[in-house]
Amino acid sequence: MERRETVKSSVDEFDHVHAETIVDGMPKWADRELSSEFVEAVQKRPGIDKPFLIITLVLLTIGLIMVLSASFASANYMTGEPLRFFLRQLAFAAMGVAVMLLVSRISVRTMSRWSTHLLFVSTILLILVLIIGIRVNGATRWLGVGGEYTIFSFQPSEIAKLAVILAFAQMICKFGRTKMKRFKHGVLPFCTISAVLVLLLLEQPHVSAAIIILAITAIMMFAGGTRVAYFLALAILAVVAISVIMIPNLISSAREGGVQGVAEQVETTEVDFGRLGHAGRRLDSWLDPDADPLGGGFQIRQSLNAIGSGGLLGQGLGQSRQKHMYLPEEHNDFIFAIIAEELGFIGSMLILMLFALLVIRGYWLALHAKDRYSALVVIGISSLLAIQVFLNVAVVTNLVPATGISLPLFSYGGTALLIQLVQMGIVLSVSREIPLVKQDESSNEQEIQA
Repeated sequence: MERRETVKSSVDEFDHVHAETIVDGMPKWADRELSSEFVEAVQKRPGIDKPFLIITLVLLTIGLIMVLSASFASANYMTGEPLRFFLRQLAFAAMGVAVMLLVSRISVRTMSRWSTHLLFVSTILLILVLIIGIRVNGATRWLGVGGEYTIFSFQPSEIAKLAVILAFAQMICKFGRTKMKRFKHGVLPFCTISAVLVLLLLEQPHVSAAIIILAITAIMMFAGGTRVAYFLALAILAVVAISVIMIPNLISSAREGGVQGVAEQVETTEVDFGRLGHAGRRLDSWLDPDADPLGGGFQIRQSLNAIGSGGLLGQGLGQSRQKHMYLPEEHNDFIFAIIAEELGFIGSMLILMLFALLVIRGYWLALHAKDRYSALVVIGISSLLAIQVFLNVAVVTNLVPATGISLPLFSYGGTALLIQLVQMGIVLSVSREIPLVKQDESSNEQEIQA
């Protein structure tokens, strides 16, 4: 309302000053539209960022095509309906685009008011997962009814990732730049909240989500102004914690076989990971997939076969061989392997370039956001997108151990896709509110605190 009054007053002032441009009761529209006052007041109105929206829709469209290509064989085998997974993904994509556009019209200020509530709800949902969650492939990560292919099931960890970004951004603005330099405000509350979420995720177990929560926490703290010295101290603590886990095993090996025992222990990676035994088995498969080619190393070996057979230009869209019940999770976490097989190195790189452009555009919007809270939210969402894309491709290419991270906007999963499009809608909401003139950040922080 205030902006409309400003625009109206500017236009009225223009008409008063430039009354001579009115001839026979009709304005000279050419002179009026070329006036800098009119252009600034009327024509340059903020709107959603079209490059960000277009890149998102392009990636979503390519993702739907690849879900269709990668899933029809397994869908036909499992359900007798070749289009089962694709049609479900298409329905969630249509719903997600509508929700994305709706969210883009919600004020960022309104989101900030509900951010802590969302964090609390996501924590409760993570607790419920441990009590009544659905168990799939040895992990309990879902809430819903039935098994893996139900009408409705979702991972609360996806909500927790977004909740951490929104809530931490609000906390940073509430504390202000000065308090963020202190351990009491800049480190303790963020580490405490993330530690609770990580412990709940490790109980599922959901190591990949725990890693992402830790990464988001570090990024938000760094962007918020936490001292670098605190990050170094936390890194030292992490090294000490890992040492506490590994050193007792190395000592026992030394007692049994001396230095040779230590060397053998390190070489064979036979370390007791305790509660992370599931992660330990994945480490073994990552270090030597050929040691158990029909067991733990089967999936990554088939993934590398798919990528290698794609070559430079690929086998052609729809021509993958690995998707015919050879590569597990071919339409989900390992869909990038099918992309590489069918579209080749060039096609894969073009898709990664689109993701890079989307992330870079997000950071550009963060730099031009109207206030600090909006900037922090976009930084968190863009960083989350970058982390998930990097880890998914790294897993598929065996650069890092398998962690169960999906490829955003591509991997099959309706509720995950819906939440990802909500995140894109939040970025578009921030872009809609980018002002024509840079505002004073100190006044924005005071508004958040209020």
